[in-house]
Amino acid sequence: MKARKLLLLHGGRYNPRHRFTHMVFIFTLFVSTILAVTILIVTLGMFALHALDIIAIPDTPGIIVPIIIWALASLVIGVITAAIISRIPLKPFQRLLDGMNQMAQGDYSVRLRTGHSAVGRKLTDSFNTLADELQNTEMLRSDFVNNFSHEFKTPIVSIMGFAKLLKRTDLPPERREEYLEIILSEATRLTDMAESVLNLARIEKQSILTDVSEFNLSEQIRNCILLLQKKWEQKRQEIAFDEHEYHCLGNEEMLKQVWINLLDNAVKFAPEGGAIRVGMVRRPDAISVSVSSSGDPIDAAAISRIFEKFYQGDTSHATEGTGLGLAIVRRIIELHKGTVEAAYRDGCNVFTVTLPQAQ
Repeated sequence: MKARKLLLLHGGRYNPRHRFTHMVFIFTLFVSTILAVTILIVTLGMFALHALDIIAIPDTPGIIVPIIIWALASLVIGVITAAIISRIPLKPFQRLLDGMNQMAQGDYSVRLRTGHSAVGRKLTDSFNTLADELQNTEMLRSDFVNNFSHEFKTPIVSIMGFAKLLKRTDLPPERREEYLEIILSEATRLTDMAESVLNLARIEKQSILTDVSEFNLSEQIRNCILLLQKKWEQKRQEIAFDEHEYHCLGNEEMLKQVWINLLDNAVKFAPEGGAIRVGMVRRPDAISVSVSSSGDPIDAAAISRIFEKFYQGDTSHATEGTGLGLAIVRRIIELHKGTVEAAYRDGCNVFTVTLPQAQ
């Protein structure tokens, strides 16, 4: 909006030099005003001291005229000097204004050269940091829109395709039943995706952790394991859990989402008959929960992006999830001022959550 106003003010052609000239004029006017006031104070002070017989001013006729000429000459020289010299300290601000104008027009790739002065360096560093953050945010927004459009379109196309097949009257009952199951599955996937997006949007807007209480963390994780019992039993997997009882300070409902997402991922990616282990370590100032699962290792490229929205490193399981679970996990842990990490250790994929605890 501001960029548009600048364009209108300059007849549709924004010229940064106009703004720079305006800045030089304001700076010169400011310096000149200070200089004029200083000269006036010094002159009046001299006459005041003369009146008090502290200093002597020659009573030569016409002495007032040279004093006035001296004051005016000093003022003119000061104005010209200020106008010339002011361009040097104002150049970093001019580059800053040029860069801000480019960013206002949507160009987040602009960067400023490092200034020579201390002020110039600070302005340059702050501007470049801001530009980096805006560019990353724009890339994330663009990736999110593209990925969401793709993920949302895929099940819709599948539903439309099988719905058209169901219109055929010569379909055998078993085929009709199969197509209906696929449609229900894809519709469920769309519902889960919509709920995950809304959930993620809600917690991303949240900046302060609310409803913090102390609860039995071990009991909560055991309940999450039971909720997923049908899934891990179908794959004949074994889950080992630390038998110790630990209490935790945090938002109980949010942390429940964390354990369900991590356990669900472990069950999904662990092989038939694989092993899953949940370990807990209590330290004076924090508590760590690790979820380990056997299976193919997560490669380094995937680990660096695994917590991004819609990212799914293993495309063979793409239809089993939305790619938002780990993004939700990371945001919830960030709200708790904790950390979540993924690694491959000792033949297992390990996700470790560390939550700081008040002493």
